[in-house]
Amino acid sequence: MKAFGKFEPGQPLPLRGFEQYFGIPSRQGPDSWKSTYPSIQKILNHLARQSRSEGSRESYLNVIKRFCWTTSNGPEELIALPKAQIETLLQDYIDVKASEGKSRTTLNMYLKRLLSFYRVNGIEDLQVQGFYQPTRYHSRTEYIPSKNELYSMANAANRPRDRAIILCLWASGLRVSTFTALNYGDVREDLESGYSVIKFPVFPEMRSRVPHACKGEIPYYSFICSAASEALRVYLRKRVEDFGGIEDDDPLYHSDWNMWERSERSRMRLGRRGVGLIVKKSARLAGVKQWEHVFPHCLRKAFESVLRSSLVDGSRLDAGNQEFFMGHILPGSQDPYYDKTKVEFHRDEYSKLDFSLFRTSQISSDKLVPVSELEDYFSKGWMFVSRISEVTAIVRRIR
Repeated sequence: MKAFGKFEPGQPLPLRGFEQYFGIPSRQGPDSWKSTYPSIQKILNHLARQSRSEGSRESYLNVIKRFCWTTSNGPEELIALPKAQIETLLQDYIDVKASEGKSRTTLNMYLKRLLSFYRVNGIEDLQVQGFYQPTRYHSRTEYIPSKNELYSMANAANRPRDRAIILCLWASGLRVSTFTALNYGDVREDLESGYSVIKFPVFPEMRSRVPHACKGEIPYYSFICSAASEALRVYLRKRVEDFGGIEDDDPLYHSDWNMWERSERSRMRLGRRGVGLIVKKSARLAGVKQWEHVFPHCLRKAFESVLRSSLVDGSRLDAGNQEFFMGHILPGSQDPYYDKTKVEFHRDEYSKLDFSLFRTSQISSDKLVPVSELEDYFSKGWMFVSRISEVTAIVRRIR
C-alpha cells in the first residue's frame, strides 16, 4: 500500500466498509457478492436480477449500513421487529436526516432503498411519509456556461489534459462517470484514422472500470467536434512525451496526483472528483461570474442546448438523433426501430452541430463584419476555434 491509502496499479482493492460490515468476502469470483446475512443476500439477489450494477449495490448497502448504525440494530434484527416499530424507526430516521440538511431527492432515495430492503424480506405496505418533490426541484444551484464561456474555460485551463477534458466533456455530452471510464483503446482507431469528429463509445462493460458508467446499461455512442479532437490530440502527444507510450487498456484521461510514481500516473484513472475540480477551477480562472455553480453535469446540459439549437445549415437535428446522442431510450416503439449501427451516418449528422462562436448564417451573409468584432475575438485569446473557415471568411470581408 502506498501513501494516503493508495494501492499499487493493478493490485486488487481492499474490501470497502459496507462489504466488511455485511460479511461480503469478495467482489469477484465464486464468492462474489455473497453476504453472511440472509436479509442482505436477498437484496443482493434482487439487485442481481435487475441490472447487476456494482454502483447500485454500493448505494443500497451503504444506506442500509447507515440505518443499522443509527438504530443500533443488525440487518436480521431490523426485519424481526414489529411492523409498527419498523415504521417508527424509518420515519424518525428520515426526519433526522432532513434536519441535517439533506435534500429532498436524497431523502426520498434513502427511503426508497430501505423500503426495497424490507419488501424483498417479505415486509410490505410500510406507512412512511416521504418528502414532496416538485417538478424541476434542485437542491443545488447550477449554472450552464455559454459557448463563449466554455471556450474561455478551455483557454484558461493551464494543462493540455485539462483543456481536452473541458472541450471533450462538453462536445460529447457524456455523463462524468462514463467520461472517466473511457480507455485509450476506445478512441485509438478514430485517432489513427485522422478523423476530425472522433467517436466516443458507451457500452455496459465500462462498469467494470467505473461502477456508475453506462447508466441503465444503454449502449450508444457520441462524438467530439474538431476543436475537442485537436485538443485531445495535443494532450495525448504531450502525455507520450512525458510518460512514454499509451496502451489500449490505459485510461484516456489519467490522474496526475504527484503521490503516484511518475511511471504509474499514466495508468491511473482520473476520477469524478478530479474532473469536478478541473471544471470548477477552469470556470473561476475564465472569469465566469457563477463559477461556483458550474459542475461537470452542466457541460452535458450545455451539449444538449447545442443539440436543440440550429445546425450550421440553419435546419434542426432530428429528434431521434438528439435523444440518441444524449444516451436516452427513444419513447414508445421508436427505439427498437432506430438504426444505431450506421456510425458514419451519425458522424455526418453530428458534424452539422454548431459548436462555433460565430453563427454560419451570419458569416455567409453579405453584411460586413466590423473590425472591432474580430479584434474583440482575438483579444480574448481563444485557443480553440471549431470552425476556422469562419474566421477566414471574416478576414476576407474586412479586406
